[in-house]
Amino acid sequence: MASASVSKGTFQPDSDVHITFDDQQKINKFARLNARVDEYRDELKAKQTILKNLEDAAEELMLLDEDDCPNLPYLSGETFVYYNLETAQNNLEELKKTVGKEMKDIETKIKDISSTMSDLKSHLYGKFGNNINLEAED
Repeated sequence: MASASVSKGTFQPDSDVHITFDDQQKINKFARLNARVDEYRDELKAKQTILKNLEDAAEELMLLDEDDCPNLPYLSGETFVYYNLETAQNNLEELKKTVGKEMKDIETKIKDISSTMSDLKSHLYGKFGNNINLEAED
């Protein structure tokens, strides 16, 4: 009758799972890599916003006539510098290339880290099975 009092929802520790120091190090490494990937994804979103703003600005400059606006205020750091239309367009194109390259670098870092995480995940799931959860909580 004592066994009937244990319901299916009751937690029962599994004594077959032993975590070694090496396993704990792999779990910690996975957690650190996961946090880094999240930071890179946030950085990538910020770069995408910057790129979108630069593209919008470039489109606006295309609509301008140089006779209408001989000098354009261009934000450089914390100050405005006045450039002619062609120079401003060239600067925007260079910035777009730079941001695009930075985005590709971030995407490469995410891909490399994700590959390492996948290796760690397969090892840890292979050892611990359903006793460990390495999936992202969205």
